[in-house]
Amino acid sequence: MGIQGAVAELGVLLYPGAQMAAVHGLTDLFEVANRVASEQHQAQWPRLRVSHWQASGEQAPARVYDSLPGDAGALQAIVIPPSLTGYCAGQSASALAIWLRQQHAAGATLGGVCVGSILLADSGLLDGRSATTHWTSAQAFAARYPQVRLEADKPIVDDGDLITTAGLMAWAELGLRLVDRMLGPSIAAATARFLVMEHSDSASQCGSNFAPILSHGDAAVLKLQHWLQANGAVDVSLPVMAQQAGLEERTFLRRFRAATGLKPTQYCQHLRVGKARQMLEFTNGTIDHIAWTVGYQDPATFRSLFKKITGLAPSEYRNRFGVAPGAASRTS
Repeated sequence: MGIQGAVAELGVLLYPGAQMAAVHGLTDLFEVANRVASEQHQAQWPRLRVSHWQASGEQAPARVYDSLPGDAGALQAIVIPPSLTGYCAGQSASALAIWLRQQHAAGATLGGVCVGSILLADSGLLDGRSATTHWTSAQAFAARYPQVRLEADKPIVDDGDLITTAGLMAWAELGLRLVDRMLGPSIAAATARFLVMEHSDSASQCGSNFAPILSHGDAAVLKLQHWLQANGAVDVSLPVMAQQAGLEERTFLRRFRAATGLKPTQYCQHLRVGKARQMLEFTNGTIDHIAWTVGYQDPATFRSLFKKITGLAPSEYRNRFGVAPGAASRTS
């Protein structure tokens, strides 16, 4: 069958010891999502193309499989699967770390499952960022990567352009989140139903978790987006953002909206609310503390904005989607 319309490129990394069940499971999950989307007869949705990338030796990962024929474009997301045999930090060739940094700098979202987060940490991309990993690796991870804000009690840390998960089987949830981003929450939910997989319904009921557009090709704007994700868009102003992008303010405003579809202030609001959603789902901090943590000095302003974006008050969101105390750690 020929390819029609847009194609979204998703890569799965193969490294020594990678869990092949996760590699093939992700490939099947994305194909099911393609089938579900095609049955909806919605031409605006892209078709997902899955490629496998073999990492070995001193060479950069090489493409060894494509799920669709045709010319391949730039990768929009890369998933690093878990390993059943464990992973020795530092065993990866420097070429792999360089390749991951290059893909990230080009706009790809990177996701690490379980010990896959260690490969991301090895690349340096998680420095100054929040992440999680399998509970058995948490102590060693924290000691080896002190620059990473490890949140090992969370089953998943979705930091926009970098996503890490704690459980060996969490590749399914990561795959569904990427389907949500590429095809929308209804397709992700239908895919989960077909595969009889658990999937948070917060996205389908309250809109997708904030997934910034990163594949727009504007290097200056992408540099700023990575910076905003790293600092949570807290205490930022238009002049500061323009300076980080290396652009004059008027030029920055025009290019930022053209690239992301949002004004800078709207973008920062969505980013902060996205982080607040995750805290409401997986932590028991007070709403006032969460408001302060994501950058709002006035809790009332935070509550109003949160409801405007999600349709629920923060307390309602937590009651509906929050995990019970201690549940997050048990899911690891």
